[in-house]
Amino acid sequence: MAIDMEEMGKKAKQAARGLVLVGSDQKNGFLVTLADLLRSSTPEILTANAADIQAGRAGVMSDALVDRLLLNEKRIEGMAQDLLDLAGMPDPVGQVIEEKKLSSGLHASRVRVPLGVMAVIYEARPNVTIDISALGIKSGNAVILRGGKETLQTNNALVNLIHTALQSNQLDTDVVQFINDPDRALASILVKMDNYVDVLIPRGGNTLQNFCKKEATMPVMTGGIGICHLFVDDSADQSRALPVIFNAKVQRPSVCNALDTILVHHRVASEFLPKVVDTLRPAGVRLKLDDKAQAILGVDSESGLEAASDGDFDQEWLSLTLGICVVKDLDEAIDFIYKHSTFHSDGILTENKLNAEHFLKAVDSAAVYVNASTRFTDGAQLGLGGEVAVSTQRLHARGPVGLEALTTYKWVMRGDYTVRA
Repeated sequence: MAIDMEEMGKKAKQAARGLVLVGSDQKNGFLVTLADLLRSSTPEILTANAADIQAGRAGVMSDALVDRLLLNEKRIEGMAQDLLDLAGMPDPVGQVIEEKKLSSGLHASRVRVPLGVMAVIYEARPNVTIDISALGIKSGNAVILRGGKETLQTNNALVNLIHTALQSNQLDTDVVQFINDPDRALASILVKMDNYVDVLIPRGGNTLQNFCKKEATMPVMTGGIGICHLFVDDSADQSRALPVIFNAKVQRPSVCNALDTILVHHRVASEFLPKVVDTLRPAGVRLKLDDKAQAILGVDSESGLEAASDGDFDQEWLSLTLGICVVKDLDEAIDFIYKHSTFHSDGILTENKLNAEHFLKAVDSAAVYVNASTRFTDGAQLGLGGEVAVSTQRLHARGPVGLEALTTYKWVMRGDYTVRA
């Protein structure tokens, strides 16, 4: 049966009107129910996910994409726990941002309200289906989901659980709608539905982001593409810097906050770079070296040491590949970041407080770090109850987009039959 996108939009708009009247207890009840369903339905979810994985491998899916697609018991449990954490967070809807008594006698307050209807186009990661639905409902927003064809069976299984949890808590199932047809023409229709959709969120690569920015007739919240850097200052504690680099690169290389390039101060490069090789190569990391790094380490493709090519430092690797560049000083490192970063997550490893503060002020990324892994740019890690995306734009949200960023505000004016003089 063909999907009627117009009807889907109408249902979402109507459902959003009803959801704004739903209280916190009912929304939190949905989250707890869904967490329980994820745990009790883990075998069924894994079966659906295995079918998607098998189809993906048959289609020569990359290892990075397989990792983004893969669910296992640990990841499902993490999804369930995130839902419970979200249920324990304050409901942003109705929060008073400010209030004041005007000279006219009016009492004016600025109050948080939902955005309305969110449409999210995303690729590969099925946990996004849960994250978006949960954050959307908690913040009072209806959601239209359009996942990738590679996750169709997993997403269908998850959406069925979402609808069961909605029904169990007397909530309209139209607050979460899923486009279960991978036909790209439907995405082209979706991005033109500004009559019904208040904000469009693309979660995917440059091709998807550029398509949405070019074609959408509603506001687009872009982000999620991370070319992330760590600068190793000459004052850095090298023994402590190595585990940070290892974590940022290896812990989960297929995500947007994984490390892509390290910049190393020339004064310590000869001493530090062999330690980097010894730390990362046993984990299978391949290193793309600029000319100065090549002069120190040499080039040996069989040993995972490769000369960097044009464009390598503008690459979000999403795999066990890391660029290495030797720089003259802090200013050159900052210039390099401005040239190559997507302003997602960038950091400095240093014992020099002045250099740390200079870096924090000078680098205008969504998340900036001193002596820490870039892997913390994550809604759950930052206590936001998860995220719908990591925004690298400046309006209206930046960094992990959690509950508060899914709201806007309205002015509420209370008078006593007051008229303007």
